[in-house]
Amino acid sequence: MQALRDPMRSHPPRQPPLRQPLRRVWWPLVLVPLAVLPPTPAAAREAATVQEILDGREFYVDGREARVKQRAAAPQEISTRKSRGQIRFDTGAAGRVNRFSQLRLGSGCFLLRQGQILVSGPQSGCTRSARMSVRGTNYILEVREDGQAELSVLEGAVEVEPLRDGEAVQDGEPPQDGAPAPSTRVEAGQRVTLSPAGVVLTLLRLNAGDYNAIFGGSLFEGFSTPLPAFGSLESYVRRYVPGVNLPSLPVTPSLPIPGLSFPRFF
Repeated sequence: MQALRDPMRSHPPRQPPLRQPLRRVWWPLVLVPLAVLPPTPAAAREAATVQEILDGREFYVDGREARVKQRAAAPQEISTRKSRGQIRFDTGAAGRVNRFSQLRLGSGCFLLRQGQILVSGPQSGCTRSARMSVRGTNYILEVREDGQAELSVLEGAVEVEPLRDGEAVQDGEPPQDGAPAPSTRVEAGQRVTLSPAGVVLTLLRLNAGDYNAIFGGSLFEGFSTPLPAFGSLESYVRRYVPGVNLPSLPVTPSLPIPGLSFPRFF
């Protein structure tokens, strides 16, 4: 019996396997989702490129003299004195900035502090008390010294959304201290005047004389860079506003065709 006991004593009893700590099992599972999460995108900033400068060199970006092809991005400010100019927004729209104007690039819309700008294409604009939301149109926005704003929709439509302290006024919200009513849609061929608080003061119809004054004025005269949405404006005027003298389109020089030559008669 002793001989039988010895082999059994030489083999210790088997122990159950140790369990791995839970942290070793779950730690990789926590790291994997965090590793594949995409980075949070930064807020898009509005930007524009200077395309043309007329009447001298008093066209500025942040108070410094600008040059053609110069880029400006939010929150930079574009201003003019006796000069005029055209900029191209990253949305594809163009803006013609009149004399003695001041605007700041923002996020979603530019803020016109004073002066006048013609917008052609999908670019929204703002004043201190209203936002002009568009998808693609031609309109003129002006802010006067007394704080009143004037919007002239040459073609398309613009949704005027009132702002209060820079924030949108919600539908159904009770007016406070003369606050404006909910948004107003301004159609093609209409001109609306807004008070400094964003209240609609007048809504008038543009006639042929108004269009002629605009086309013959400082927002068209002398410019050689075409407007991206001018074709839509021209079609609207020809169809609905007879008697208007449309401005001539800038002449784009033709490019030479390689390998093609013409006879010389001298």
